Amino acid sequence: APPPPQYGHQGGYGQSHAGGYAGYAHPPPGPPPGIDPTLYSWFQAVDADRSGSISAEELRQALVNGNWSHFNSETCRLMIGMFDKDKNGTIDVHEFAALWKYIQDWKQCFDSFDRDRSGTIDAGELHQAFSTFGYRLSIEFCHLCVRQFDRANVNTMKLDDFIQCCVMLKSLTDAFRRFDVHQAGVIQVSYEQFLEMVLDNTLTV
Repeated sequence: APPPPQYGHQGGYGQSHAGGYAGYAHPPPGPPPGIDPTLYSWFQAVDADRSGSISAEELRQALVNGNWSHFNSETCRLMIGMFDKDKNGTIDVHEFAALWKYIQDWKQCFDSFDRDRSGTIDAGELHQAFSTFGYRLSIEFCHLCVRQFDRANVNTMKLDDFIQCCVMLKSLTDAFRRFDVHQAGVIQVSYEQFLEMVLDNTLTV
């Protein structure tokens, strides 16, 4: 995703104010220790209400897919939940640093499977991605995933849908493996255990 939109249109550099020039009278505080200055400037740009933390909606406004559409709200909520260590519904600058790296890693992965550079991936490209991740899944299942996460009804997935799909798959696979003690690829669970697996995935993903 490209850097968040620029900010600071008012009170720009060189505009005179009583007490000195903007940027000199009251210089903004620097980034916290261990935080890259560029990443910190992005964090401040995304933090629209200047609360010192970022919500899922603020994140959604900052992230775009290859076709410049904003990320969907569900994927942003999912990612905020993954990195929100204190579970207050927002992420601070340190959590944002980890989230930003996570997004960049997923984008690099997505781009590597987007063979035709369309900004989307189809079921065949998704099948290649799953195989690379170590999942032995049929092409029919990949078509099902595309239909499930294709919000535009064009038989492809954008970056945000790809992230959500892969995180869901990992979450369900982890739940499955807790019962697959012999790594046979087959489990026997009760109806209630099955419901717990699905609900846990739905509520945490």
